[in-house]
Amino acid sequence: MRFAFPFRLTVGRTLCAVAALALLAPLSVTPSRAQTGQGDQHAALAPGAKSEAARPDADKPAAIEADAANQQPGVAAKAFDKVRQVAKSASDIFHRVPCQQPKGVPSSTGSLPHVAAKLAAGKPVVIIAFGSSSTEGYGSSAPQFTYPNRLAGQLRRQYPSADITVLNRGKGGEDAPEMMARLQTEVIDVHPDMVIWQVGTNAVLRNLDPSETAKQVEDGVARLQASGADVVLVDPQYSPRVTERPESARGMVKLLGRIAALRHVGIFPRFEVMRDWHERQAIPINDFVTADGLHMNDWGYACFAQLLGDDIIRSVGAIKIGVNVPGDVRTYRPM
Repeated sequence: MRFAFPFRLTVGRTLCAVAALALLAPLSVTPSRAQTGQGDQHAALAPGAKSEAARPDADKPAAIEADAANQQPGVAAKAFDKVRQVAKSASDIFHRVPCQQPKGVPSSTGSLPHVAAKLAAGKPVVIIAFGSSSTEGYGSSAPQFTYPNRLAGQLRRQYPSADITVLNRGKGGEDAPEMMARLQTEVIDVHPDMVIWQVGTNAVLRNLDPSETAKQVEDGVARLQASGADVVLVDPQYSPRVTERPESARGMVKLLGRIAALRHVGIFPRFEVMRDWHERQAIPINDFVTADGLHMNDWGYACFAQLLGDDIIRSVGAIKIGVNVPGDVRTYRPM
């Protein structure tokens, strides 16, 4: 999985990457672990391309060792200072712009009986974040700041004695056709307790047939339910590249909402939540979307993860511990 860091070093670049991981270790998600999927590497978005993008290859361990031998102390000191600035930026991100619950935006993750049962029994919980580049984390300044990592950290704090793993199965540029091709091997075969499926953005950007997208997503949801996983859909982001196609964007939001209602699964209305940030809370678009006009930045991912995590925690808490809840109790509940 590739990530674009917000700074460049001309000497000892890869050693600084190690330093970054060391200093940011307190922000990691052990025992809740956010991990990347297999085969997440893909080509960067070309200028004008109509899909969500990837980032350059990460440095190899051997290169890290080679650069370490030639590292200059002055450059290393500057690198550590920069890493500390990144860590501080992450820790106080909501002090600058608070993350508030949207008003009048209906949302629900459903009742999540499988996750609740595992937590009540003290068994490991596996959550898979499935989607394209906004799941993979394009636009974040470091791996720690992707939404799956943020979500894993929040759940670890809420359930400190639980063994919760959040796997990142995002791959940039994909939508339903490509995701369905890897649904079995990268998701179902892992036997997750919950799947958060972010889909639809690239279908809008690529002008994919909505009826075909609906068929593929509904089939995917049915297969996930049959595998024993709780399912939450996540609709497209409210960003300039998406909203410049208003009819397609609104159509995709409605399409995913209908599938969620039909299959009795949860949905996180990311489009309406992000629109609330801009229109009701008066947050400038540039404060939560990157310069490409499409992907979320660190604050956007952090607030998205916070609100999604809050809803998951409420939904799990709504099920009485020790009660065997049938799968058909998945109901809608406001955020």
